[in-house]
Amino acid sequence: MTKIEHIGIAVKEIAAADKIYSKLLGVDPYKQEEVASEGVLTSFFKIGDSKIELLEATREDSPIAKFIEKKGEGIHHIAFDVEDIHAEMDRLRAEGFVLLNEQPKRGADNKLVCFIHPKSAHGVLIELCQEIKE
Repeated sequence: MTKIEHIGIAVKEIAAADKIYSKLLGVDPYKQEEVASEGVLTSFFKIGDSKIELLEATREDSPIAKFIEKKGEGIHHIAFDVEDIHAEMDRLRAEGFVLLNEQPKRGADNKLVCFIHPKSAHGVLIELCQEIKE
């Protein structure tokens, strides 16, 4: 793992959250993107080398909708940048971590992603991110 790639925050209304985070951070989001396979609309802010990802559910059965229903709005996950997601997944499996994905999948912001079950990391959902080089 090379760095914290971003912190994901679940929100009910991304437009309202964009306004709050624009005021808070002093910058506008640089990108908004829907990930239909996950039922989520994302909005990304960049401050220096750090990123914040806001996540709004686009359907009631999405992981974000379930998270908000159970826990309310707030920090959903911490994402780490990796250079070789397949090797990192193999390493973590060997260390006993439970992965939520058998194979990486396409995520937002031009990334391959994989999630580690929160029970493997003291209640924190961890995301591995590798930039897709096309």
